[in-house]
Amino acid sequence: MKIKPLILSMLPILATTYSHSAAMDQSGQSILAFLEDKNYVEASIAVVDPDVSGKVRDRPDLVNVGSTDLSTGDMAESFQYYNVALKLQIAPMVSFGLIYDQPFGAAVKYPLRDNNTFSDNKISQTGTEANVDTQNISMLFGFQPDPHFNLYAGGVYQTVKGNVKLRGNSMSIFNGYDADFKKDNAVGWLAGAAFQIPEIALKAAVTYRSEIKHKLQATESIFGEPLVLTADTKTEITTPQSVNLDFQTGVYKDTLAYLNARWVNWKQFELRPTQFGALTEMATGELSQGLYSGGFNLDDYHKDQYSVTLGLGHQFTEKWAASADVSWDSGTGNPASVLNPTKGGWGLGLGVQYNPAPNYFIAGGVKYIWIGDATAQDGTYYLPVPGISEIAQQGDYKDNTAIGYGLKMGYRF
Repeated sequence: MKIKPLILSMLPILATTYSHSAAMDQSGQSILAFLEDKNYVEASIAVVDPDVSGKVRDRPDLVNVGSTDLSTGDMAESFQYYNVALKLQIAPMVSFGLIYDQPFGAAVKYPLRDNNTFSDNKISQTGTEANVDTQNISMLFGFQPDPHFNLYAGGVYQTVKGNVKLRGNSMSIFNGYDADFKKDNAVGWLAGAAFQIPEIALKAAVTYRSEIKHKLQATESIFGEPLVLTADTKTEITTPQSVNLDFQTGVYKDTLAYLNARWVNWKQFELRPTQFGALTEMATGELSQGLYSGGFNLDDYHKDQYSVTLGLGHQFTEKWAASADVSWDSGTGNPASVLNPTKGGWGLGLGVQYNPAPNYFIAGGVKYIWIGDATAQDGTYYLPVPGISEIAQQGDYKDNTAIGYGLKMGYRF
């Protein structure tokens, strides 16, 4: 029952920062390529086209006087990400692997709207934006004491960079704020174990990835004027630790069931640039009349992400196989940030794989996502100040969707 059906490397396909279901999670950080037999190399690309919009709360502090337009417009931009993996069996019981992926990302851009809630139509003529780019190179070494077990561990080199623009009535005194985060690199580690019974196509693996701490140099300004309220120090962020569980087994002739479950520790993530933090401390102290002066974060999450994908693959001939799966993502809580106004979602994926020869294949697939509804609120929602919850509520995002496409090629040698 040695089946090679398509298990598309797009999972979770929709989990990017600020604009989608689960914070900045993007690639899913799979290590399945490292568990392939003998020597193996693969490359893949995923393209995601989301449609995320909402309705602004009709309040004078959010909507321009005289405006009847309460729509946010589509604030989620299309994006793509890549994955390349190499696995070498360098000795009978020792394997080596390299995996390149883009684990976390963001692509948010609110359009100009007459309501001016999330856009500045007068001075900068731009909307609120957020962009984050990360790249990982994971180096793994595996030890196989017998044909059934594989113990592996390795190091991870990661780079992070990004920028953000806050615009519109909803941003209050932060309207016009810009931050540009220079690229930073840091290292982490991963470790895991796998078990397999090839005769029944059974394979199970659990992989832990550590958090990675970064210190980014940020250039902060308001409408082009440098923002200098305190001594300039680097902005500290920590990309989250995670656990992936992968399982597959033959269930009938030429048919395979597979499962992927993932946990990401977003609850510990926070982003507070130095000058932004100083400004929020001043603002909260004044607005609360001294009740609270601790400021707030530019972005954070208050729940961890959980996601599950369950599917079936069937090999029709020696050259053709297909798969279908259902996925669920918890998101990172509701209310959600105006920079990520979604709460998880459900997905349906279909894929097909063609093997021109036994040692290489081409696979493609499509996935449709029903994004969970959310109430969007600014960062002050979580402050210990009476009445702040109602003020912080800014919009409702419902009935949003996304569609993703993937292409993967693999070669065994």
